[in-house]
Amino acid sequence: MFRDGLGGGGRFFRTTAFRLAVIYLVVFAALAVFLIGYLGYNTNELISRQMQDTIEAELQGLSEQYRAGGVVRLVRVIDARSRSPGASLYLLTDFAGNRIAGNVADVPSSVLDSADGIARPVHYVRLEGDDAPEKARQDTSALVRVFVLPGGFRLLVGRDLAERDHLSQVVNEARWISAGVFLLLGFVTWFFVQHRVLRRIEAMAETSRRIMDGDLTGRLTVDGSGDEFDRLAESLNAMLERIEQLMRGFKEVSDNIAHDLRTPLTRLRARVEDALRMPPSEALYREALEGTIEESDGLIRTFEALLRIARVEAGSAGVAPEPVDVAEIVRDAAELYEPLAEDAGVRLEVESAESATVMGSRELIAQAVINLIDNAMKYGRPAEPGVEACIRVSSRREDGAALISVADNGPGVPEGDQSRIVRRFVRLEASRSAPGSGLGLSLVQAVAGLHKGTLVLGDAAPGLIVTLRLPSA
Repeated sequence: MFRDGLGGGGRFFRTTAFRLAVIYLVVFAALAVFLIGYLGYNTNELISRQMQDTIEAELQGLSEQYRAGGVVRLVRVIDARSRSPGASLYLLTDFAGNRIAGNVADVPSSVLDSADGIARPVHYVRLEGDDAPEKARQDTSALVRVFVLPGGFRLLVGRDLAERDHLSQVVNEARWISAGVFLLLGFVTWFFVQHRVLRRIEAMAETSRRIMDGDLTGRLTVDGSGDEFDRLAESLNAMLERIEQLMRGFKEVSDNIAHDLRTPLTRLRARVEDALRMPPSEALYREALEGTIEESDGLIRTFEALLRIARVEAGSAGVAPEPVDVAEIVRDAAELYEPLAEDAGVRLEVESAESATVMGSRELIAQAVINLIDNAMKYGRPAEPGVEACIRVSSRREDGAALISVADNGPGVPEGDQSRIVRRFVRLEASRSAPGSGLGLSLVQAVAGLHKGTLVLGDAAPGLIVTLRLPSA
């Protein structure tokens, strides 16, 4: 049924699902057989005790009849009771073993000789009908007791065991029927395991093989039943989605590193080559070395930013979450940038009067706010001459979340590019003359993800507004 999966005969019998089905079948079958046998045995014992109690009561009654009226009355009572339908057995013999009354035609002589009053099973021949008193109609077993009466008379009272034997037969048949039912249930379980469970597992295995072959877009099938396979598939699909994003990000980082770091490395090499081509000069060499150090510092900052983003995205930033007031962080960050904004001719407005507490890293959230302000100062200046640049930084609480917003009145970002600028090394400035590496918003996005929050970009009309939404503590 399956070419390379779990459907082959040998592989199917080695699956955990098949083994569990067999184990459950054996356990429940053994339990059913045990219960049926236990109930049958106890029922048999109960019937045997009831028979003994009935025989004892019959003997007591017949003994009273004998004491009250002698043998004549006893014979009359036994004849009357023998004609009544039922399982009761009676036999009265003389000292020589000759039958006087009763519905028993014959029993082994050893039974009448051992008149010890102990109930024992024996084979007997029962009489049926008054017209053939000596004809044996059936040969069955019974539980009987024999007592010796005065004058050498022997009285046998018993109960036919046909009912008990019939019950034992029913119990044995029930055992076979239960075995057949459990075999049928086992086959149904096998059919279900093979046609549903193993198909789902094989589908997962096939998807895993495609992913291992390089197709990261493969996803496990969710049939909407809501069972454990659906829940597992949803969890694995979320994991695969995350892996695909990380691999895509890794590819983008690799491409961007190759593209964005080539320019500073080329400038670094060109500066050194120019210094070597020029006539030896201490001032020239110093200038070349200072430029080299400056370029190297920029490269180091870029790699440090990449490493920090990777640690934050992996959740290994090395900081323990604690209650943090984002309003205080916003005020501190604005106070830090206020002199820089004044020197750059940018008006910095702050609105953070309302306290908003979140569980997270104060350092990372502060870094995210600083990156947003720094990004607005670099790229949020109005394109029209004579318009004062303005940056509005605010924090507030809204629907169980703390919101940090940074808005500018610059040219803004086209809606189609808003999802791109949070990627690593993405810069909308074609000339790339402004300082920066395109990693600021990527770090903010990583911080939002670490704190189970979101980063939303929108139109400030004019300008860009970036909102960091974090769940409240």
